Amino acid sequence: MSAMHPLWPFFVPPHEQDDPQIRLESAHGVRVRLTDGSTLLDGTSGLWNTNLGYGNAAIARACAEALQTASYLSTFRFESVHARRAAQALVDVTGDVYARVLFSTSGSAANDLVMKLARHYQVLGGQPRRQLVVGLRDSYHGLTYGSFSLTGEDLGQALYGVDRRLVRHTAPNDLDELSTLLAHQGHLVAAVVVEPMLGTGAVPLTDEFVRALLAARDEHGFLLVADEVATGFGRTGSLFASDRWPARPDVLLTSKALTNGTSATSAVLVSEDVARRFHDSGAVFVHGETQAGSPVAAAAVVATLEEMERLDAVALGHQVSAGLDVGIAALQRSDQRVTETRGVGCFRAVDVLDDDGEPLDPHAVGALVRAVRRAGAIVHPGVGGIQVVPALTSTPADVAELFDRVSEGLAELTASSALTVATTPP
Repeated sequence: MSAMHPLWPFFVPPHEQDDPQIRLESAHGVRVRLTDGSTLLDGTSGLWNTNLGYGNAAIARACAEALQTASYLSTFRFESVHARRAAQALVDVTGDVYARVLFSTSGSAANDLVMKLARHYQVLGGQPRRQLVVGLRDSYHGLTYGSFSLTGEDLGQALYGVDRRLVRHTAPNDLDELSTLLAHQGHLVAAVVVEPMLGTGAVPLTDEFVRALLAARDEHGFLLVADEVATGFGRTGSLFASDRWPARPDVLLTSKALTNGTSATSAVLVSEDVARRFHDSGAVFVHGETQAGSPVAAAAVVATLEEMERLDAVALGHQVSAGLDVGIAALQRSDQRVTETRGVGCFRAVDVLDDDGEPLDPHAVGALVRAVRRAGAIVHPGVGGIQVVPALTSTPADVAELFDRVSEGLAELTASSALTVATTPP
């Protein structure tokens, strides 16, 4: 039996584990360092977390101070001044659109929380039959049991016995399917949860579809929830993608860039109407997490918001987005296999065809990701291609280098015919 290291990493096939080429040691700016001393340009913002780049000194100082002065304080049957300060900062930065904040520890856990919150809200409103939660097909909301049921991408829910009896899915941007579902079961729906742009495939919701969701909310009485775990904090051109909707969602989820990736933290922002129903009825919402809203997490939230403002990070993101436009266009001109692109702002998908003119299968996508990594950059596997999600603080030179590395990766696969026959899964 071959030796196995104690670390069991996520989403890495067994035969690729214990590989020095994926063994990270440190990170700074927009680059990560491997244990062999080589560095990689990170075109994924650390799994979409580090919108401000790695090693932000102000955020690090805030976390260190919190560890020294209040290493742990709970929001379970207690409050802390740290969590109160972070909640107020989030409400303030949204222009008081939201009234209250619940802290959680991940995007997955926050989606679990929201599903419970929506059903409790409907019970308090005298509609206990409203238990269905509707998501979109091909969406991603997490892998804990509640969020896994809501995730619309097939990632093995049947294998793990995930209970989806109270969950429904409809196709993104399909008005007819949405209308049909709500016509039959709208009176049973507690909430509709959507990513403003689906992380899987980088598919933005159309303006028409968003308007239909908002109108359906008014007609049917469900809560509309924006899952902005991936799209928040300047990623798509505004602080939150739903800021550009004609009306705001009832609930907003955020994580990842909320602390610039420094803490296992998420936040659920709720509207005045939602908060008021619980407050006025005296209802206790039954949810709690040991590390939710810890002083370190709260300090990271406040410091990240302050750094977003100091750096004018949303404006920086517009510059990076313009560079992505240029880089993608050049890639399309230089390689006819690079076809459709999708996405908004600093969140893009690039589709690639194989030598037979078909979209890359998962094996070929994995081969391309590894080839780009050998060329010196990290990109994320996508549906039929790759995703590039660089930090808002990336320089024009960083963006240009990212596309140089992608071009080198494509060239390597062309030389090896790996776009025709791939043998290793992603």
